[in-house]
Amino acid sequence: MVDNRYATALVIACVLSVLATVYLSVAIGTQHWYQYSSPAVRGEANVSELRSLYEEFMDGEFDEKTYSDTLFRLNGTVGLWWRCVLVSTNAHWHKERDATMMLECRSFTLSQQFTPKYKEPGNHNSGEDMLRTYLWRSQFLLPLASLGLVVLAGLTGFCACLCRSLTPTLGIGILHLLAGLCTLATVCCYLAGMDLLHRVSMLPDKVDGSLGWSLYLALISSPLHMMAAALLVWAARSHSQNYYRMSAYRVA
Repeated sequence: MVDNRYATALVIACVLSVLATVYLSVAIGTQHWYQYSSPAVRGEANVSELRSLYEEFMDGEFDEKTYSDTLFRLNGTVGLWWRCVLVSTNAHWHKERDATMMLECRSFTLSQQFTPKYKEPGNHNSGEDMLRTYLWRSQFLLPLASLGLVVLAGLTGFCACLCRSLTPTLGIGILHLLAGLCTLATVCCYLAGMDLLHRVSMLPDKVDGSLGWSLYLALISSPLHMMAAALLVWAARSHSQNYYRMSAYRVA
Protein backbone atom coordinates (compact mmCIF):
# COMPACT_ATOMS: atom_id res chain seq x y z
CA MET A 1 0.00 0.00 0.00
CA VAL A 2 1.14 3.55 -0.75
CA ASP A 3 0.43 6.28 1.78
CA ASN A 4 -1.96 8.98 0.53
CA ARG A 5 0.70 11.65 1.01
CA TYR A 6 3.11 9.82 -1.28
CA ALA A 7 0.40 9.15 -3.85
CA THR A 8 -0.57 12.85 -3.88
CA ALA A 9 3.06 13.89 -4.25
CA LEU A 10 3.53 11.47 -7.17
CA VAL A 11 0.38 12.71 -8.94
CA ILE A 12 1.41 16.36 -8.57
CA ALA A 13 4.93 15.52 -9.77
CA CYS A 14 3.51 13.78 -12.84
CA VAL A 15 1.34 16.81 -13.67
CA LEU A 16 4.29 19.19 -13.26
CA SER A 17 6.47 16.92 -15.41
CA VAL A 18 3.89 16.80 -18.20
CA LEU A 19 3.43 20.58 -18.14
CA ALA A 20 7.19 21.19 -18.19
CA THR A 21 7.70 18.76 -21.08
CA VAL A 22 4.90 20.34 -23.12
CA TYR A 23 6.27 23.84 -22.50
CA LEU A 24 9.78 22.77 -23.47
CA SER A 25 8.60 20.95 -26.60
CA VAL A 26 6.64 24.01 -27.76
CA ALA A 27 9.63 26.25 -27.05
CA ILE A 28 11.97 24.04 -29.08
CA GLY A 29 9.58 23.91 -32.03
CA THR A 30 8.83 27.64 -32.22
CA GLN A 31 10.95 30.57 -33.36
CA HIS A 32 10.03 33.29 -30.85
CA TRP A 33 13.11 33.08 -28.63
CA TYR A 34 14.43 36.48 -29.68
CA GLN A 35 12.73 39.09 -31.82
CA TYR A 36 13.76 42.34 -33.47
CA SER A 37 11.68 45.44 -34.02
CA SER A 38 12.74 47.38 -37.14
CA PRO A 39 11.64 50.86 -38.24
CA ALA A 40 9.35 51.37 -41.24
CA VAL A 41 11.13 51.43 -44.60
CA ARG A 42 10.95 54.46 -46.82
CA GLY A 43 12.57 55.06 -50.22
CA GLU A 44 13.15 52.92 -53.28
CA ALA A 45 16.84 52.37 -52.48
CA ASN A 46 16.12 50.96 -49.04
CA VAL A 47 13.35 48.77 -50.41
CA SER A 48 15.65 47.33 -53.09
CA GLU A 49 18.30 46.59 -50.47
CA LEU A 50 15.80 44.80 -48.24
CA ARG A 51 14.42 42.83 -51.17
CA SER A 52 17.94 41.67 -51.95
CA LEU A 53 18.52 40.68 -48.31
CA TYR A 54 15.22 38.81 -48.22
CA GLU A 55 15.98 36.86 -51.41
CA GLU A 56 19.43 35.95 -50.11
CA PHE A 57 17.86 34.93 -46.78
CA MET A 58 15.36 32.60 -48.47
CA ASP A 59 17.38 31.16 -51.36
CA GLY A 60 21.05 31.95 -50.77
CA GLU A 61 23.75 29.95 -49.05
CA PHE A 62 23.77 29.76 -45.27
CA ASP A 63 25.82 32.64 -43.85
CA GLU A 64 25.54 34.05 -40.34
CA LYS A 65 26.10 37.68 -41.35
CA THR A 66 23.54 37.52 -44.17
CA TYR A 67 20.73 36.05 -42.13
CA SER A 68 21.58 38.20 -39.08
CA ASP A 69 21.43 41.42 -41.12
CA THR A 70 18.13 40.31 -42.60
CA LEU A 71 16.71 39.55 -39.16
CA PHE A 72 17.82 42.97 -37.93
CA ARG A 73 16.20 44.83 -40.83
CA LEU A 74 12.99 42.83 -41.35
CA ASN A 75 11.53 42.40 -37.86
CA GLY A 76 13.08 38.97 -37.59
CA THR A 77 12.61 36.30 -34.97
CA VAL A 78 15.05 33.50 -34.25
CA GLY A 79 14.74 30.30 -32.23
CA LEU A 80 16.69 27.09 -31.79
CA TRP A 81 15.59 25.60 -35.11
CA TRP A 82 13.96 28.48 -37.02
CA ARG A 83 14.76 31.95 -38.27
CA CYS A 84 11.95 34.10 -39.66
CA VAL A 85 11.39 37.55 -41.15
CA LEU A 86 8.23 39.62 -41.47
CA VAL A 87 7.51 40.61 -45.07
CA SER A 88 4.56 41.83 -47.08
CA THR A 89 2.58 39.81 -49.58
CA ASN A 90 2.40 42.91 -51.84
CA ALA A 91 5.30 43.77 -54.11
CA HIS A 92 4.61 47.49 -53.51
CA TRP A 93 4.28 47.17 -49.76
CA HIS A 94 6.52 50.19 -49.08
CA LYS A 95 3.90 52.45 -50.68
CA GLU A 96 1.08 51.19 -48.47
CA ARG A 97 0.60 52.08 -44.83
CA ASP A 98 -1.53 49.04 -44.00
CA ALA A 99 0.23 46.37 -46.06
CA THR A 100 -0.58 42.77 -45.11
CA MET A 101 2.47 41.19 -43.47
CA MET A 102 3.34 37.52 -43.13
CA LEU A 103 6.11 35.54 -41.47
CA GLU A 104 8.54 33.75 -43.79
CA CYS A 105 10.72 31.13 -42.10
CA ARG A 106 13.76 29.02 -42.82
CA SER A 107 14.91 26.15 -40.62
CA PHE A 108 18.42 25.48 -39.41
CA THR A 109 19.51 22.15 -40.85
CA LEU A 110 21.46 19.67 -38.74
CA SER A 111 24.71 20.54 -40.52
CA GLN A 112 24.06 24.27 -40.04
CA GLN A 113 23.65 23.72 -36.31
CA PHE A 114 27.26 22.53 -36.20
CA THR A 115 28.65 25.23 -38.52
CA PRO A 116 31.48 27.15 -36.80
CA LYS A 117 30.94 30.76 -35.75
CA TYR A 118 33.60 33.31 -36.68
CA LYS A 119 35.02 36.26 -34.80
CA GLU A 120 33.70 38.48 -37.60
CA PRO A 121 30.42 36.99 -38.88
CA GLY A 122 30.65 36.30 -42.61
CA ASN A 123 34.46 36.56 -42.66
CA HIS A 124 35.87 33.04 -42.68
CA ASN A 125 39.41 34.38 -42.50
CA SER A 126 38.86 36.03 -39.12
CA GLY A 127 39.24 32.76 -37.23
CA GLU A 128 36.73 30.60 -35.43
CA ASP A 129 35.07 32.00 -32.32
CA MET A 130 35.19 28.92 -30.11
CA LEU A 131 33.01 30.37 -27.35
CA ARG A 132 30.13 31.32 -29.67
CA THR A 133 30.48 28.04 -31.57
CA TYR A 134 30.11 25.88 -28.48
CA LEU A 135 27.39 28.05 -26.98
CA TRP A 136 25.37 27.58 -30.19
CA ARG A 137 25.94 23.82 -30.22
CA SER A 138 25.07 23.59 -26.53
CA GLN A 139 21.78 25.47 -26.96
CA PHE A 140 20.88 22.94 -29.68
CA LEU A 141 21.93 19.78 -27.83
CA LEU A 142 20.91 20.54 -24.24
CA PRO A 143 17.12 20.73 -24.78
CA LEU A 144 17.25 17.44 -26.67
CA ALA A 145 19.14 15.94 -23.72
CA SER A 146 16.48 17.35 -21.39
CA LEU A 147 13.66 15.73 -23.36
CA GLY A 148 15.62 12.48 -23.50
CA LEU A 149 16.02 12.45 -19.72
CA VAL A 150 12.29 13.04 -19.24
CA VAL A 151 11.43 10.24 -21.66
CA LEU A 152 13.80 7.91 -19.79
CA ALA A 153 12.21 8.96 -16.49
CA GLY A 154 8.74 8.32 -17.92
CA LEU A 155 9.69 4.83 -19.12
CA THR A 156 11.23 4.04 -15.74
CA GLY A 157 8.11 5.28 -13.96
CA PHE A 158 5.87 3.21 -16.22
CA CYS A 159 7.89 0.08 -15.43
CA ALA A 160 7.76 0.95 -11.72
CA CYS A 161 3.95 1.23 -11.92
CA LEU A 162 3.73 -2.20 -13.58
CA CYS A 163 5.89 -3.65 -10.81
CA ARG A 164 3.99 -1.70 -8.12
CA SER A 165 7.25 -0.44 -6.66
CA LEU A 166 8.38 2.97 -5.39
CA THR A 167 12.05 1.97 -5.43
CA PRO A 168 12.96 3.76 -8.74
CA THR A 169 11.27 7.00 -7.62
CA LEU A 170 14.54 8.51 -6.35
CA GLY A 171 16.22 7.84 -9.70
CA ILE A 172 13.25 9.33 -11.56
CA GLY A 173 13.52 12.46 -9.41
CA ILE A 174 17.23 12.80 -10.19
CA LEU A 175 16.49 12.47 -13.92
CA HIS A 176 13.95 15.29 -13.64
CA LEU A 177 16.46 17.44 -11.78
CA LEU A 178 19.03 16.90 -14.54
CA ALA A 179 16.39 17.72 -17.16
CA GLY A 180 15.59 21.00 -15.39
CA LEU A 181 19.28 21.90 -15.21
CA CYS A 182 19.73 21.13 -18.92
CA THR A 183 16.80 23.39 -19.79
CA LEU A 184 18.13 26.20 -17.61
CA ALA A 185 21.56 25.80 -19.22
CA THR A 186 19.90 26.02 -22.66
CA VAL A 187 18.39 29.41 -21.84
CA CYS A 188 21.69 30.65 -20.40
CA CYS A 189 23.65 29.50 -23.46
CA TYR A 190 21.12 31.12 -25.80
CA LEU A 191 21.19 34.47 -23.98
CA ALA A 192 24.98 34.46 -23.80
CA GLY A 193 25.22 33.59 -27.50
CA MET A 194 22.86 36.40 -28.52
CA ASP A 195 24.76 38.89 -26.36
CA LEU A 196 28.06 37.90 -28.00
CA LEU A 197 26.46 38.11 -31.47
CA HIS A 198 25.29 41.66 -30.78
CA ARG A 199 28.79 42.60 -29.69
CA VAL A 200 30.36 41.50 -32.98
CA SER A 201 27.36 42.53 -35.14
CA MET A 202 26.11 45.91 -34.02
CA LEU A 203 22.38 46.45 -34.35
CA PRO A 204 21.36 49.12 -36.89
CA ASP A 205 19.94 52.41 -35.64
CA LYS A 206 16.40 52.28 -34.25
CA VAL A 207 16.39 48.47 -34.23
CA ASP A 208 15.46 46.98 -30.87
CA GLY A 209 15.77 43.42 -29.66
CA SER A 210 13.64 41.68 -27.05
CA LEU A 211 13.08 38.23 -25.59
CA GLY A 212 10.20 36.23 -27.06
CA TRP A 213 7.57 34.01 -25.47
CA SER A 214 9.26 30.78 -26.61
CA LEU A 215 12.25 31.54 -24.41
CA TYR A 216 9.96 32.26 -21.46
CA LEU A 217 8.23 28.90 -21.97
CA ALA A 218 11.60 27.15 -21.77
CA LEU A 219 12.48 29.22 -18.70
CA ILE A 220 9.21 28.21 -16.99
CA SER A 221 9.71 24.52 -17.78
CA SER A 222 13.00 24.38 -15.86
CA PRO A 223 11.60 25.09 -12.34
CA LEU A 224 8.61 22.87 -13.10
CA HIS A 225 10.96 19.94 -13.72
CA MET A 226 12.87 20.81 -10.56
CA MET A 227 9.68 20.97 -8.46
CA ALA A 228 8.65 17.59 -9.84
CA ALA A 229 12.11 16.29 -8.92
CA ALA A 230 11.80 17.63 -5.37
CA LEU A 231 8.42 15.92 -4.88
CA LEU A 232 9.70 12.63 -6.27
CA VAL A 233 12.83 12.66 -4.12
CA TRP A 234 10.78 13.54 -1.01
CA ALA A 235 8.30 10.74 -1.71
CA ALA A 236 11.09 8.23 -2.30
CA ARG A 237 13.06 9.10 0.84
CA SER A 238 9.99 9.37 3.09
CA HIS A 239 8.62 6.06 1.86
CA SER A 240 12.02 4.41 2.32
CA GLN A 241 12.37 5.71 5.89
CA ASN A 242 8.82 4.61 6.73
CA TYR A 243 9.48 1.17 5.22
CA TYR A 244 12.62 0.66 7.32
CA ARG A 245 10.79 1.78 10.47
CA MET A 246 8.01 -0.72 9.79
CA SER A 247 10.55 -3.46 9.12
CA ALA A 248 12.38 -2.68 12.37
CA TYR A 249 9.08 -2.67 14.25
CA ARG A 250 8.13 -6.08 12.85
CA VAL A 251 11.54 -7.53 13.74
CA ALA A 252 11.26 -6.16 17.27
